[in-house]
Amino acid sequence: MMFRDYAYFSSFSDTMVQHAKRIADRLTGAESLNDQSLVVEVASNDGYLLQWYKKSGVPVLGVEPARNIAKVAEEQKGIRTVSEFFGRELASELVAGGERADVIHANNVLAHVPDLNGVVAGFKTLLKPSGVVVVEAPYLGDLIQHVEFDTIYHEHLCYFSLTALDQLFRRHGLEIVDVEHLSIHGGSLRIFARHAGNRPVGESVRTMQAEESQWVCSEPHYRKFERKVETLRTELVSMLQKLKSENRRIAVYGASAKGSTLLNYFGIGRDTIDYVVDRSTVKQGRYTPGTQLKIHDPAKLISDQPDYCLLLTWNFADEILAQQQTYRDQGGKFIIPIPHVRVA
Repeated sequence: MMFRDYAYFSSFSDTMVQHAKRIADRLTGAESLNDQSLVVEVASNDGYLLQWYKKSGVPVLGVEPARNIAKVAEEQKGIRTVSEFFGRELASELVAGGERADVIHANNVLAHVPDLNGVVAGFKTLLKPSGVVVVEAPYLGDLIQHVEFDTIYHEHLCYFSLTALDQLFRRHGLEIVDVEHLSIHGGSLRIFARHAGNRPVGESVRTMQAEESQWVCSEPHYRKFERKVETLRTELVSMLQKLKSENRRIAVYGASAKGSTLLNYFGIGRDTIDYVVDRSTVKQGRYTPGTQLKIHDPAKLISDQPDYCLLLTWNFADEILAQQQTYRDQGGKFIIPIPHVRVA
């Protein structure tokens, strides 16, 4: 039910589109991709990533269960898309139909998957002997260190360390040979996995596993996180209450899942916030879960000019602050809540 009709379109974020272009350009060269190759993306969304391979002449296939989004990928970007959930069975069907992948991408999807073993087994089945699986996922290390508690919400079933991912992939005959620590989404892992024995395991993997061994199984590490979240709640709620007592008007930018976690867990609602704005036209006109705040076009910040705007999509802060320069020039201020409360 959740993923057959979905409200998140990756192309609404310029940051995500450019991030995708960089890795597509890089792998096209590094893997010597050409018109005989195949790049598959699991949870391909609206084609924000595969479009760059397609423009380079590399054949692509998207797997996107959300029918409304798959339709956009096909009709607007010309991305061949299978609108199904990926796993063992679909991978076997694709192979039987003559499809084998040189590159498999899976960005920000493993956290949503209830059958992790089925999906990773599907990677193994679909991947050519010399192919590579490239996975991006929010990093547990950053979640804890930077108090990113709002990453914890209903759609996310797992929060990954490299230690956990390594065990998961090895279970299915795949080996993580390289890992990168990215800043996107408040801190993410990008892993490169191949058939076991295909390439030597890189130093980056061994180094990060050694670092994680210091905290990944430490209960006090997570208890400290709990205390930091409570401190953050007190700080943000106190600031907003003070602003309201001064008759300041406050809006929210970002009708995101993480935003819903923050508002509901912190008890911030219509008595404090006037409305929400979001760039996604799919979300405009709807209401935020639990808090029931109406979602508007960001242009409302200019016409209405609230005193403050609580930025719940803080993971795209640089992009959004630049887009809203007019609002800021007119005196508007953004409150960025994570990893600590600050005003920009």
